[in-house]
Amino acid sequence: MYYKNEIVRYLQANNILALKLEHAVAGAEKAVANQIETIGAGAKRALYYTSCFTDEYQDVCLQQKTEDIRFKNGVIYLLKHGNIAYDMLKLYFEQIFKDKASEELERIKRILMAVNIHIAASSLTNAGFALATASFVATGINLNLELSALAGRRAGGVVGAIGIYGIVQKAAESAHRLCVSEPAYYSVLYAHELEMMYFLI
Repeated sequence: MYYKNEIVRYLQANNILALKLEHAVAGAEKAVANQIETIGAGAKRALYYTSCFTDEYQDVCLQQKTEDIRFKNGVIYLLKHGNIAYDMLKLYFEQIFKDKASEELERIKRILMAVNIHIAASSLTNAGFALATASFVATGINLNLELSALAGRRAGGVVGAIGIYGIVQKAAESAHRLCVSEPAYYSVLYAHELEMMYFLI
């Protein structure tokens, strides 16, 4: 009987180890696939710069340069102010609540209170309501930006540079999707030079 229990424990321990190894390999596979995708996006973006050598595609060249500058400005904003996701959420909720009547805000407050989000009555101005809602959303979804999302993973030389440039390409694609799907919010972020940071949230 003792040997039977010993064998069962041994097999269970090996099964746990096998599952942990499988999980680790799957995680590494996903990270490698993501890095390859990012490097591919960077190479594509660098290739787009060949448009600067032809007269017919100067608009593409100008758009690339503008996106690069605005991405740089977004990174500077992030480094100076820190919690960029909170600021972007605040702008989003200001955009949503700017034309809401106090009755509508009161109805939204009741809905939020039903899910245990408490908002002080004094914050029922549109700006205050947007600020409070952004705070609760940022806290509720536990927004935690890692600079690795901007800097990419460690890689050597040209591949690392292309990988970082791939992040710029992903940011540009994300900003373009936002422009198409939510033009009003895109305009607000654009006015604050934050549209290229939208990919972070």
